[in-house]
Amino acid sequence: MAKDPYAILGVTRGASEKDVKSAYRKLAKELHPDHNKDNPKASERFSEVTQAYDLLSDKDKRARFDRGEIDFDGNPIGFGGGGFGGGGFGGGGQRGFGGGPEGVDLGDIFEGMFGGRGGGGFGRGAPPRGANVNYRLSVSLMEAAICAPQRITLSDGKTVDLKLPKGVEDGMQMRLAGKGEAGPGGAGDAMVTITILPHPFFKREGDNVLIDLPIGIDEAVAGAKVRVPTVEGAVMLTVAPLSSSGRTLRLKGKGFTRKDGTRGDQLIRLEITLPEAGSAAADDLAARLDGWSDPRDVRAKLA
Repeated sequence: MAKDPYAILGVTRGASEKDVKSAYRKLAKELHPDHNKDNPKASERFSEVTQAYDLLSDKDKRARFDRGEIDFDGNPIGFGGGGFGGGGFGGGGQRGFGGGPEGVDLGDIFEGMFGGRGGGGFGRGAPPRGANVNYRLSVSLMEAAICAPQRITLSDGKTVDLKLPKGVEDGMQMRLAGKGEAGPGGAGDAMVTITILPHPFFKREGDNVLIDLPIGIDEAVAGAKVRVPTVEGAVMLTVAPLSSSGRTLRLKGKGFTRKDGTRGDQLIRLEITLPEAGSAAADDLAARLDGWSDPRDVRAKLA
């Protein structure tokens, strides 16, 4: 049965971009693998939810899906369900992010019929190679940042371990020579298009990774050591006393891998959270700030 991204996120077809994002963030926090290490079904569901958001957050893809032009995996609808071979990524026990073949390179077929590249008529030139087969591989932002190895399943059921290239970008295409359709002149190639999935907390800015980190007002005023998630796991970070909301800290070498093998940085943007209205902490804070109006006098008032 065809997957419906709207049903997966629990929103209606007329849902706004804000509603779609809100639904995704809620589910992503609930299902994130870091919080469900002993629940493989949650990890599979997280992948499915992320893929649904990837489709609906792209205006063009969403419009094409609504018109019935593409399926949940982004494959064109038609010609027997989106391409030849019927295979795809994320088969049993593997990473569940991928889609199946989108189709074949018709140019290769026509070239084979008419004697190979450059013409020459029937029966002339080298025997035609098999057609190329297109695949889409969806990779999490965290795996893309560190170029984590991937495993894909081809249309013939065989698996291939794939090493992401340094400097990987969304939409980058990789060629797997000889992994396409068989032909008299040899097999064609597998063309793998990489999609980097959005993350509920991390954002990519060039080679850097940005995260907004909530901290309490007491931590901002007095300073503290706080736990910060990175693409490779959590680390402890020192927040200096009297840090303002919006201040950006930097962790060197915790960003995306560049083509030369070096790494970008992780940027941590502080967001000060206030206590809930009516709470004892809120009353205490209000009492300590009573009569204070000059931001330059904060050291004396909060000392």
